[in-house]
Amino acid sequence: MPKNNLIAKIREFTGHDHIQVLPSGNAAIMAAVYVAKKVNKKAFFLIPDQGGWLTYKEYPEMFGIQVQEIKTKDSIFDLEDLKKHVSSGTALIYSNPAGYFAEQPAKQIFDICKKAKCLVIMDVSGSFGNGMCSGDCADILVCSFGKWKVVDNGYGGFVSAREKGVFDEGKVFYKMMKVSNCSYKCILEKIDGLRERWKLLLEAREKVLKDLAEMDIVYPEKKGINVVVRFKDLDEKDKILKYCKNNNLEYTECPRYIRIDDKAISIEIKRLG
Repeated sequence: MPKNNLIAKIREFTGHDHIQVLPSGNAAIMAAVYVAKKVNKKAFFLIPDQGGWLTYKEYPEMFGIQVQEIKTKDSIFDLEDLKKHVSSGTALIYSNPAGYFAEQPAKQIFDICKKAKCLVIMDVSGSFGNGMCSGDCADILVCSFGKWKVVDNGYGGFVSAREKGVFDEGKVFYKMMKVSNCSYKCILEKIDGLRERWKLLLEAREKVLKDLAEMDIVYPEKKGINVVVRFKDLDEKDKILKYCKNNNLEYTECPRYIRIDDKAISIEIKRLG
C-alpha cells in the first residue's frame, strides 16, 4: 500500500519508528505542540529568536503555552542561553538547518535538553534526506512536503517520535488530519527523486558560494541550502540583486524572522527545480 511504503521510507531517513503522515508541515508542528503539552507540563515553549518558522510562536500560544525566545547568533543557537532557560522548557522547537542556510549543533542541543528533561522538536523540512535529518537528536521530528521544500510536493508532511508513548499522545489529533491514498503515492515519488533533487540544490549552492565569495556570506562553511548574504549599503545590495536576476535566482530581503534579523539577502536556492 502507498501509505505503508511511504512510512517505511520516512522511517529509513529519520530512524524514528512512530510516524504519522499529515496534510502539511504546519499540521505536523501543531500536532507536535499538542503532544509536547500533553507529555511535559513545564512553563515555556522554547523557540529561536531568528531562523525559525512563523507558527513556532503562534501554535504554542493557541494551546495556552507561553513562548520563550532563545538567543542566537545569526540564527545559530547560543548554547549558554539555551542552558539558562532549558529547565523551564516544555519543549524546544527549531529548524535544521536554521533558516534553510546553516546547520545547527543538533547533538549538543539535544544533550542539553535531555539533561533538563525538555523535549526537542526538530523541523527537518530543509534537511530531509541528508545527514542533518537525524532522529537520534530529537524526541519529535516535523517536516513539510509543501511548495519550495526539499520534498517539493506542494502538499503533505509528517510528525514522528522516538518513543511510542510520546507519539501516542497525539492520536486524537492525528484522526482529524486525513491524507488520501493518491497523496501518499505522489509524496513517495518525490522522495524517490531526492538524490537528484539534493544534487541540484547543493551544486547550485556551491556555485553561488563561489561566485559571491568576496561578499559577506553568513556561515558559508556550514551545511545548508539557501545562501544568506549580508550587505552594508545600497551598492552591495544592488550587486547581490543583480546577481540573482542574471542567474534566475529568487530571493527574499531580510531582516526576516524565518531567515536572519539583519540587513541581508537570502538567495532562495530551495525554490529551484
